[in-house]
Amino acid sequence: MLAPPAKRPLAGADETLVGETNKMSDRLVGIKRQTALKELHGWAEVLERDAIRKTYHFPDFAAAWGFMNQVALLAERQQHHPEWFNDLGRVEVILYTRSADGVTQADVDFAHRLDQMAPPDNR
Repeated sequence: MLAPPAKRPLAGADETLVGETNKMSDRLVGIKRQTALKELHGWAEVLERDAIRKTYHFPDFAAAWGFMNQVALLAERQQHHPEWFNDLGRVEVILYTRSADGVTQADVDFAHRLDQMAPPDNR
C-alpha cells in the first residue's frame, strides 16, 4: 500500500510555508522603518505599540463611510485588515501585521494604497 502524500502546511496572508522566507512579514525597524515612513504622507508611528496610523478627513459621514467600504474590499482581497475608527467625517486607520507583531512592508504598501484611494487633499 502506498503512503499518502506528505501534507504541506497552508500559508495564511501573513504567513509562509515551512522553509520559505517572506520578506513581506519581516518587521521594519531602524533605518528601513524611517525610510518607509518618509515615503508616506501623514502617517506616523503609534507610540504605545509597533504600528502606524493616519487620520483621514472627509466632508461628511457618507464620504467617510464610502472610503471605509473601499478599504474593506481591498482588505478582504489582500487579507490584511486595518484597525479603524470613524466619527462623522473622520476615519483613523492603524496598520500593523499581526503575524509579525509589528510594522512590515505589507503595511507600508497597504498605506500607499489607502492614500491612493483617499481624496487628493488627504494624500
